Order: sequence, then C-alpha cells, then structure tokens
Amino acid sequence: MQAISRIGKKELFTKTMVCLLTIVLALFLHWFNHTTEKVSLVNTAGRTFEKATVVEIVTDNLAEDGNRYGNQQVRLQMATGPNKGKIVDAVSPDGMLFGTACRPGMSVITISSVNGDASVTTVYSRDREWVVFGFLLIFLLLLALIGGKSGIKSALGLIFTFVCIFYLLLPMIYRGISPFLSAITVSFITTFVTLYLIGGWTGKTVCAVTGSLGGVLIAGISAWLFGLCAGINGYNVGEIENLLFLAQNTPVRIGELLFAGILISALGAVMDISMSIASAVNEIYDKKPDATVAELFASGMTIGRDTMGTMCNTLILAFTGSSLGLLMLNYSYDLPYLQLINSYNIGIEIMQGISGTIGIILTVPLVSFLSSMIIPKWH
Repeated sequence: MQAISRIGKKELFTKTMVCLLTIVLALFLHWFNHTTEKVSLVNTAGRTFEKATVVEIVTDNLAEDGNRYGNQQVRLQMATGPNKGKIVDAVSPDGMLFGTACRPGMSVITISSVNGDASVTTVYSRDREWVVFGFLLIFLLLLALIGGKSGIKSALGLIFTFVCIFYLLLPMIYRGISPFLSAITVSFITTFVTLYLIGGWTGKTVCAVTGSLGGVLIAGISAWLFGLCAGINGYNVGEIENLLFLAQNTPVRIGELLFAGILISALGAVMDISMSIASAVNEIYDKKPDATVAELFASGMTIGRDTMGTMCNTLILAFTGSSLGLLMLNYSYDLPYLQLINSYNIGIEIMQGISGTIGIILTVPLVSFLSSMIIPKWH
C-alpha cells in the first residue's frame, strides 16, 4: 500500500509540474510575441483582405479555345469589411498565383484598397479556408480513431510543435537570435514534449530525447561542414534578394537560416528512429531483465539498422519531392553534368539530404548506447 501511495504521489507531482510548466510556457509565449515589434516592410495602408461571394459575371474571359485570357469583370457581395453586405464591382486577374476563374455563388477572397473616397476591389483567390480546416479535422479524427489514446497524444504533440514553430522559433529568429541556436532550442522543447506525451517520464523517453537532440546536432554540423568545404552558405539560396531586403530592415541573421532549416527538417525522422530504438530496447529489457549492456546495445543496433534504411529513404524522398519542379527543369533542359553537380541549387539539395541522413545513421549507435546504459538503471 505504501508503494502504491508513493507511485500515486509521484504521478500527481509529475502531472502538477507538467501543468505548471504548460502555464508558464503559455504566458511566456504570449509575452514574447506581444513584445515582438515587427518592422513595416511594405505599405499596406488602406488595403485589407476580405471575404465575398460572386453574384454575377459581368464580362467573362473564356475564349472559344477553352482558355482564359485577360481579366474577368465580376460583381461581388462583400461578406466582411467596411462594405459588408454591399454589391461591388471587381476584377479577377487571369494569373497562376493570383485571381481565379469566378462563377456565380463562389466564395472568394478579395483585396480591397481604399484611398479617400475611391475604392478598388480585386479578387485575390477562391476562399480555401474551409478546405484547409476541413482536411485538418479529418486528419486529426483519423489519428484519434485509428491511433486511439496514442493517436490523441500524437495530435497534441503535433499541435504543440506548430505552436512552438510559429510562436517561438520565428519570433526568436526575427529578434536577431541565432537561427541555428533557435532551431536547437525549439527542437529540444518539441522533442521532449512530444516524446513525453507518447512515452511518459521513463528511461526510454530520456534516451529518445537525448538521442534526437544529438542526431539533429549531427545533421546540423554535417551540413555546416559540407557547406564549408563546398563553399555553400545561407546567401546562395534562390530567394536571397528578398532575404537581403529583410536583413536590411530587421536583425534577422539570414546566413544561418539554411542550416537552421536543415535541423528542423531532420528532426521528425531522427525523433522517429530514436523512439523506435529506445522503446524496443526497453521492451527487451522488460522481457529479459538479465540482459547485459552488450546484448541490449546489439539489439538496439539490429533494430536501428532495419529502421535506418527506411528513415533515410523517407528523408531523401521528402527532399526530392519538395524539389521535384527544379529537378524536372534540369532534366528537361538536359544540362551538362559539370553544370549540375556544381550548381548551388543542386548542391544545397544534396547537402540537405546527406546531412539529414548522416544524422539518422549516427543516431542509431547513439540511442542504442544510451538505451543499453540508462534503461537498466531506470527500472
């Protein structure tokens, strides 16, 4: 009874500390974002984005060949903004990124520009808000229904990760804090919380968190060494002109953004393989408590080798998928080998893929060693 009482008190203490830390973190994030003053990079005075519904197509831009040329002249009923409830005339551009092919009854997003008594309304895009949130809801429901309690915990961990990225990582970088250090900090916090939700405060969680942080650091250091040897830095990216403009007006250290992004990209795969190894070693020790450190390490390495192949493949395919447009252009133009292998774009993609996979590979022996040493002592 006393042992049960001690366990109950320990769980109560742990849950109380988690609640207190959650409240403290929420208050800190609120203060941190509230005190982050953003510099106005563009003049947006008098310009707002509003919701509207297409009432009528005044002039269509559909040609006889089935293609659209020029702009549509449409009539909209505004749903938000100063003209809410009013019917206004607008233009819908024929563009790939802006405008849309309007039809009566369609919900759209408009750019409403007001200058004195003059008002200009332009269709920005169709209203995709319900699609985004609808699919997010489907994703979370499937995660909860199929994953059960573990799925719900995973969803909470995912939500927490997004909160940390948008309310901690980005403000830290915007304030001039090193993006590399910011990425490491956020990686540790999100990894600890996510794995704690999944595995609780146990030896396998400690091993997985430590191994994940180590793997991410290895990936970052590998990328830095690759960039140093190949002469690639954060100023060789495609969007450098916009980033330079940002650096001129804010304290953002744009040179480190590339390598910070590699840390964040590798985190998911490293976290996955870390928890898989730590959980497996923990299960083996539960079934065979007389297993030696060498046996547990060997088991962790065996499991890690099997998982490592799929995780490396997953990471490489993820980078390939995100760069498929670039790869298709290079393939179509039949660029020479020497041009391809020495271009910054290809070099950066290779650097991202290789550094991430190196992080995964070296995470296997790291987590296997930690698990073989820590888990027996934790029990």
